[in-house]
Amino acid sequence: MAESSTLPTGFGELEVLAVGMVLLVEALSGLSLNSLTIFSFCKTPELRTPCHLLVLSLALADSGISLNALVAATSSLLRRWPYGSDGCQIHGFQGFVTALASICGSAAIAWGRYHHYCTRSQLAWNSAISLVLFVWLSSTFWAAFPLLGWGHYDYEPLGTCCTLDYSKGDRNFTSFLFTMSFFNFAMPLFITITSYRLMEQKLGKSGHLQVNTTLPARTLLLGWGPYAILYLYAVIADVTSISPKLQMVPALIAKMVPTINAINYALGNEMICRGIWQCLSPQKSEKDRAK
Repeated sequence: MAESSTLPTGFGELEVLAVGMVLLVEALSGLSLNSLTIFSFCKTPELRTPCHLLVLSLALADSGISLNALVAATSSLLRRWPYGSDGCQIHGFQGFVTALASICGSAAIAWGRYHHYCTRSQLAWNSAISLVLFVWLSSTFWAAFPLLGWGHYDYEPLGTCCTLDYSKGDRNFTSFLFTMSFFNFAMPLFITITSYRLMEQKLGKSGHLQVNTTLPARTLLLGWGPYAILYLYAVIADVTSISPKLQMVPALIAKMVPTINAINYALGNEMICRGIWQCLSPQKSEKDRAK
């Protein structure tokens, strides 16, 4: 069904095209904003600091999510999945790696900011590099399990993108879901909320707090929470009782996270925003002119 041109069950042609257009907009906005962030790091020496390395890692993860969305968008506009079953496994794995790296990367930034603002000491390069390596290695580790038989990647209800298969809700899926969710959703969310709350308690009254302490946790909850609810429902009930259109809502919401993260962590940061504008400016920077 996913590789044929027939419409998936529960969707009309206009609905498939509408989902494809939404995914396309989300993919292009996330790719453009996060690519600007990555480009500014490469071109602006002032941004090459340990704390900003964590933001760069998040931008790379979010770019991966947007690339995943771009593949899903093109498939939706074609009204079929043209890459075969092996392509589905690769698409699911790549999307899962970057999604977990984005979630854990947000928690790493929260901890890095707590360290910077509350201990009044600069984050060391070895600590930042270790955090980035841990985020990506851990994400790859957990995303590999469905390829090895613990969990499984399969088509979304639309049939034009792939993710963790929750349709069966069997013991294999249940054991993987709860273990993976604890380490890759509950713990990062706890670290994010706790770090920003401690920052508010220590620096909120002084007025020295220059970061948004509520948006990161809300993004994690609202961006990835619908997926968590859908997966939990698949464990306790028959997920086929939910319409295919409603099952696609969490995927569409999650694909918005890269754009929100770019606005919060990059455009909301004065130094990174200045670096982006320097890269976009046709004039050379003062340092370049001095050389």
